[in-house]
Amino acid sequence: MNLVGHLRCFVAVAEELHFGRAAERLGMAQPPLSQRIRRLESELGVTLFDRSSRRVVPTPAGRLLLDDARELLALADRVHTLGDRVRQSADGALRAGIPAGLGGGVVAALIAAFRARRPAVRLDLRETPTAQQAAALADGTLDAGVLRHPCDTRGLALGPMLGQRIGALLPAADAPAEPRLGDLAGRDLVLFPRDEAPGSHDEWLAACRRDGYDPPAVHTARRAEFALGLVLSGTAVALVPEPAAVPPGTAWRALAGDPIVWRTSCAWRADGADPAVADFAAVATAVLRAEAGMTPLGAGPLRRVEFRPSSGFLA
Repeated sequence: MNLVGHLRCFVAVAEELHFGRAAERLGMAQPPLSQRIRRLESELGVTLFDRSSRRVVPTPAGRLLLDDARELLALADRVHTLGDRVRQSADGALRAGIPAGLGGGVVAALIAAFRARRPAVRLDLRETPTAQQAAALADGTLDAGVLRHPCDTRGLALGPMLGQRIGALLPAADAPAEPRLGDLAGRDLVLFPRDEAPGSHDEWLAACRRDGYDPPAVHTARRAEFALGLVLSGTAVALVPEPAAVPPGTAWRALAGDPIVWRTSCAWRADGADPAVADFAAVATAVLRAEAGMTPLGAGPLRRVEFRPSSGFLA
């Protein structure tokens, strides 16, 4: 018999005084709950509830057990929390992947916010491409991650999906207000490396071609300086989130209709239930909204925000 599980059922019924409400609180059906209570009564050799009235009322034996049961459950929860910390890794770190280009201000805010939430857990951040993050989450070498979508999320649980508007970085002397993708025709395109987020890379190219922009050439830029040089030459446009500081000689323009949105979410193993991982996901989601200007998808139009300083204009 799972004593802790049966005691948890007993405490729920004793506090709710109703099998239906207790079952709802525990997230289970009522018949299995009743069976567990009967099994516990059989093991202890006492009747724990008086079921003769409209309400379920603890018997004297039930009232005597209740305080001790609560204490045992609190102890069990503390043991589980200790186990969660041990499982994070041998040195007590939570290993989390993040995509390239989030910006120094965002990374610093994420570390500070997690430290405030979990001061006893060291956050081991690793800059890792999305596909590699998904594989590392699946094999247990990462505990949590921040993924760019679309990607393979089989076996993973996801946090809220966030959207980040993508615009065009153009030479300042030739930057139409709120251009359509088709207005960029004739220019080369500068994009992040495909291996950083293959699904996003292919999705963006498909959106460009669908809206009448089939670039003569697509340049891969791993460093902001290279992308900036291509844009300043007047031969190329870079599709990027709004930069914290627009580089001199360039202008960032929102695209009409927001045809390209970078979708991002936290992720972890679907079979995991680590409170520290849940805290990381909550903290990372809040930081991405506050510091990177991301907006929950489905919560209204994407909006422009004031950004904290970052390390570059390529995301």
